[in-house]
Amino acid sequence: MKKRIHFLVLLVFLSSQAFAQMSQQARDSINKMSTQDHQLMMKRLGITELRPGPSGNPEAPNAANADESKASPYTNLPDPLVFRDGTPVTTAQAWEKRKLEIKEDFSREIYGRVPENTPAVTWEVVSEKDTVEGVYSVHVKELLGHVDNRTYPAISVAIEMTLTTPAEINSAVPIVLEFGWNFPANWPKPKRDGPSWQEQLLEKGWGYAILIPTSFQADHGAGLREGVIGLVNQGQPRALDDWGTLRAWAWGASRAMDYFETNDTVDEERVAIEGLSRYGKAALVAMAYEPRFAMGLIGSSGAGGAKILRRVFGEQVENLASSAEYHWFAPNFIKYAGPLTPDDLPVDAHELIALCAPRPLFISVGAPDVEGQWIDARGMFLAGVHASPVYELVGKKGLETATFPPQETALLKGDIAFRQHEGGHTVGPNWPYFIQFAEGYFQSETSANE
Repeated sequence: MKKRIHFLVLLVFLSSQAFAQMSQQARDSINKMSTQDHQLMMKRLGITELRPGPSGNPEAPNAANADESKASPYTNLPDPLVFRDGTPVTTAQAWEKRKLEIKEDFSREIYGRVPENTPAVTWEVVSEKDTVEGVYSVHVKELLGHVDNRTYPAISVAIEMTLTTPAEINSAVPIVLEFGWNFPANWPKPKRDGPSWQEQLLEKGWGYAILIPTSFQADHGAGLREGVIGLVNQGQPRALDDWGTLRAWAWGASRAMDYFETNDTVDEERVAIEGLSRYGKAALVAMAYEPRFAMGLIGSSGAGGAKILRRVFGEQVENLASSAEYHWFAPNFIKYAGPLTPDDLPVDAHELIALCAPRPLFISVGAPDVEGQWIDARGMFLAGVHASPVYELVGKKGLETATFPPQETALLKGDIAFRQHEGGHTVGPNWPYFIQFAEGYFQSETSANE
């Protein structure tokens, strides 16, 4: 029963807040449009049937595998340090060329390509105020990034973001950019022990920004004809290698970086990106494709994020390719749920992590008896292990061990960090460890305690 309750809580948390607020009629309409678009993509791929994904309910007859002895039947995990033609990658210079091959595979087959004609974004400060966060005086800017829609005025897009920095600072400060939810004022706040993650950052003299991904690209297939994807496509269906929602959200994070480079209170060389669940996937994609992000906190990203896709454990490619989640990816990705399999993928999650090298990355996950096994903690850890040789090639250190650690063990000595905390589907308990990890890179003289 405990696992069942946590599974239901997970589903509620993962549901888009805007979607959850809609009427049943509106939700039915979105689901219908998503299914129709999904079927159109299948038709264009020449696919008539997909393998069904397992259930996230551990009590269901078709429950996802949670038996480690059955998790790793694959024998062909791609090697990031071997070129397509079989030539080994032995120098940092060669890795720069190999990265291009890996990025091409991810763009074509999994996350999609960002069109060359993406529109410009003009940032507007909607409001600003001095206030307090906990016991810390802060300055808050509410921002809108207006996306140029002159090529197709029928669709308007604006990026919502807030930026919070210490009220009294003498120099630019590091910040963490979070992919966040725009919860209504009456949304119940979770109980917590100790200071919030925002207060923990402010205690170090750092700031934070919260970017709302669904403000510029909806989290469902029906929204693919709208938002920035629909704007660029002028309301038409995607091409098979067009970008999915994860890359669109990552694109928005890059536009936030554009703004930070113009803001005197933000040290643009020390901007970390953080996200949880689907936003953890997006944060990892943003890290892989946007070199300006200095580090990442990747929370419970699972399949489509930091988890090895070939592992038969927890959520599977078949789930990702369904009409409920396909919009996160390029339409080409659907074919790996039929007729192809995950073993046919030219790349896997360890190579997405490798694209972040040499920058530091913290992989966060919850406890299996609270968060559940859907996320596959070991699968994400193994991706970090298999990415480590790339970090070492470029003069950094990967995970400090290849042995899966006991729960609540903080692996912070390498440039890839990992910790499985005691809580559920949240980053919360790992914030102090991430901040400790980040301090080694973001050393600042602006600590609020000084």
